[in-house]
Amino acid sequence: MANQWACIVLAAGKGARMRSSLPKVLHPVAGKAMVLHVIDTAGQAGVEQRYAVVGKESGAIRDMIGSRAVCVEQTDALGTGHAVLQARAALNDRADHVLVLYGDTPLVQAETLRQVMAHHLSTEAVATIVTAQRGNARGLGRVLRSDFGSILAIIEEAEASEEERAISETNEGIYCFERGWLWDQLQRLPKRRNNEYYLTDLIGLASAAGYVIESMQVDDSSETMGINDRVQLAAAEAAMRQRIRERLMLEGVTMLDPSTTYIDADVVIGQDTIIRPQTTLSGATVVGTGCDIGPGCIIRDTKIADRCQIVSSMIEQSTIEQGVTIGPFSHLRPGAYIEADVHLGNYVEVKNSRIGRNTQVGHFSYIGDATLGQHVNIGAGTITCNYDGVTKHQTRIGDRVFIGSDTMLVAPVSVGDDAATGAGTVVTKDIPPGRLAVGSPGRLVPQYKTKEENKL
Repeated sequence: MANQWACIVLAAGKGARMRSSLPKVLHPVAGKAMVLHVIDTAGQAGVEQRYAVVGKESGAIRDMIGSRAVCVEQTDALGTGHAVLQARAALNDRADHVLVLYGDTPLVQAETLRQVMAHHLSTEAVATIVTAQRGNARGLGRVLRSDFGSILAIIEEAEASEEERAISETNEGIYCFERGWLWDQLQRLPKRRNNEYYLTDLIGLASAAGYVIESMQVDDSSETMGINDRVQLAAAEAAMRQRIRERLMLEGVTMLDPSTTYIDADVVIGQDTIIRPQTTLSGATVVGTGCDIGPGCIIRDTKIADRCQIVSSMIEQSTIEQGVTIGPFSHLRPGAYIEADVHLGNYVEVKNSRIGRNTQVGHFSYIGDATLGQHVNIGAGTITCNYDGVTKHQTRIGDRVFIGSDTMLVAPVSVGDDAATGAGTVVTKDIPPGRLAVGSPGRLVPQYKTKEENKL
């Protein structure tokens, strides 16, 4: 497959009907730009050589595509046939056959591409197209066949007669071409009255010259729908999210109310995890096995290990090790790293901080720009005062520390291992290991015994 096929994705269209400053192919479907869906699906189908044809003002598209495909530029908008031809120099002779896709068809599936490519090879056709039978074919090209069933041409709706518009078989915008034939025929395309060269005209040229043209019909026409406006974008979003939910449930994920569960395309969830209602998992989120997430969680770009329980909380760009419990109503902001078996209760906010194993932050606390050791107890109302109006400062708390309720830790400050603070303490100076600080400002108490010493 690597040497046999290359894929060209057409992504240069302006998408005026989207009425947006964002290029059409960058509009997300299930949290992922639609052009990336297309490129990645071609890769899943086994096509390693992927090219994207972009317009001259395509910086944002190039940035989004990155290394997923080689971008080639169509400087002048002269139609789909001209767009494909722009990839010739980049592709050169690296593949025997070319798969052409549109960048606004995010629902196409890898299995469909594998099937049409296999059909194209087995029939030795110069061109193979994907078609569908539609009850409403408005706006789509019709497939014109002879009385014997052979394909004669693709007729665009604007140029079709009333009889041709009554044809229910439509062109779905997925093409396979024999490479040598494609490059030769693209240079023979006629220029239309609008100064454009249509890729679909290749089918008429092939038929007139007596070449073999094949087709494959898809059963579900929604898979090949193109996105031209926000209404179609919403329909694609609903279809993609349903597909994602069904795949995850078949892989062993429980969803108590799938219709209120929103999961992006690149999210990974392990077996025996429960996703409760009104939960959104987005971006590059990864959830381990045996977790219980929700209800009412919003989790973005976060790694969650096995056996975690998160209730009604918001988590962004964080890392959570195994056995952690969070919530309800907590907020983990970017840079939070929660080690194993930590408990974060209700109304806890963590930002850019690492919380050590078996630490407890029960409720009503803010932990920002801090490092907490293992087996720490944080009392209610504790705040790390990390910002002096100009600079963010660090708070460091050692192992087995007890922080009393309503403690203010005025950073930069550190609390040594086995130390403690009394309720309402304002800590402005470092607390040595094993010492107790009380009052405002915090003062060290002589002859303080640690928890371990009290056991003796």
